[in-house]
Amino acid sequence: MRLATLILSATVASAPLILPPRALAQAQPAPAPASAPATPESFAPLARRLLPSVVNIQTNQTLQARGNRPDAPEMPQAPPGSPFEELFRDFFERNRPPGARPGQPPRRQQSQGSGFIIEASGIVVTNNHVIDGADEINVVLQDNTTLRAELVGTDQRTDLAVLRVKSDKPLPVVGFGDSDRAEVGDWVLAIGNPLGFGGSVTSGIVSARGRNINAGPYDDFIQTDAAINRGNSGGPLFNVQGEVIGINTAIVSPSGGSIGIGFAIPSNLAKNIVAQLQDTGKVRRGWLGVNIQQVTDEIAESLGLQGGGRGALVARAQEGGPAAQGGIQNGDVILRFNGHDVREMRQLPRVVAETPVGTKAPVVVWRDGREQTLELTVAELPAEQQQAAAATAPEAPRPGATMELSGLGMKVAPVSPETRERFSLKEDARGVVVTEVSPGSSAAERGLSAGDLIVEVQQNRVTTPQEVQEQLERLRRQNRPSALLLIENGQGQRFVPLRLAPEGGSGSPG
Repeated sequence: MRLATLILSATVASAPLILPPRALAQAQPAPAPASAPATPESFAPLARRLLPSVVNIQTNQTLQARGNRPDAPEMPQAPPGSPFEELFRDFFERNRPPGARPGQPPRRQQSQGSGFIIEASGIVVTNNHVIDGADEINVVLQDNTTLRAELVGTDQRTDLAVLRVKSDKPLPVVGFGDSDRAEVGDWVLAIGNPLGFGGSVTSGIVSARGRNINAGPYDDFIQTDAAINRGNSGGPLFNVQGEVIGINTAIVSPSGGSIGIGFAIPSNLAKNIVAQLQDTGKVRRGWLGVNIQQVTDEIAESLGLQGGGRGALVARAQEGGPAAQGGIQNGDVILRFNGHDVREMRQLPRVVAETPVGTKAPVVVWRDGREQTLELTVAELPAEQQQAAAATAPEAPRPGATMELSGLGMKVAPVSPETRERFSLKEDARGVVVTEVSPGSSAAERGLSAGDLIVEVQQNRVTTPQEVQEQLERLRRQNRPSALLLIENGQGQRFVPLRLAPEGGSGSPG
């Protein structure tokens, strides 16, 4: 997802990430405070104190006309007077990008955003999308002093950037507060440069906590109804103590204007990132090397996990990764990592990323019907994660006919030259191939389709249809209501719980 919204015009305000209205992942809000402080009579004293530390960020970017790009296709040369000369000219004119003409000079685009000063020596924090691609960055103080800024470092994953400016006098600063203490209903102030109107102050409350807006893997946004518009990006969200508890980054809007749904990066997430960018210009993140998925109530039931859906289910522990080396297995449910409870899947990547590289972290997993504690060493997230595992020689094809899995509504077959060709399976494919899924069946309801591979049943490897059927019969004898299948296809591996209908049933929901 692109985090910069730019409008091509002489001067534009760098926009927060603008999201179309849609269902956003909901997070449980923090519990309401037992007693709330009285509404302040005025925010004027607080605004007066904070305004000098909030800056306007102006950027310039050179846009190369597409018609001038060296890699743009040139019109073929035809002999003068040839009928092809006019044909080629008409074709290239019709397909030329709008506004692009031969010989058109590059043009400059200006944009504006917000930021705030955290060190008197001239360290400024803003959003990455405010300065992304800029050739020149200027910081404008409240007294209209303009200072040329140097880019210290950026982090696209959290949309943060750190700048440095030089001033002949100490600059006014603000400090980070503890965003974990911010509760739904608390008063907040947003200060920034919306639509180029620098020094604008808006007030509101914390509307929600822990919002996931699908902007990145570490989403944990504070939602606020304080007005946030284009140009507020990178500006601070203050509590009533004057501490920065968030960095205004995104809005939901059908029109591009504020409708009272804005999002800010929590200060507790930003602090560590900003500190690393200051020190080294880059960010090192912890990494486990696992593919995970959410534990649903049905998956929890199939694993005998009490308390319903919680934790992160390991669909694959990457070979040679820290998790695999520490004993994590496919099918484990990670319940606690380095002292942090993992209530839902998306918490784990964030907690791991914030863990210092090299930390020996205790991990509590659910395996074989009980909790087990392992210890593993957190590694550094690779710049480009290597997903491919070392190849092994494929097993010899096994003979066998298609078998119907009674009660699940699907047919399966062994991996063979015929099924490899029919379903375009990889040479090293292992498991049992789904050849047919009955409409309305349990398998169809869960999104299974022909060509999927059943790799495990109830965390036991299977390589023949007979082994799948034996595992299902064993679960029925144990009066298990569902079976947990590890499914593999072109999108990777995932666990799928399937309701076990009685023998001879279709597997359709009752």
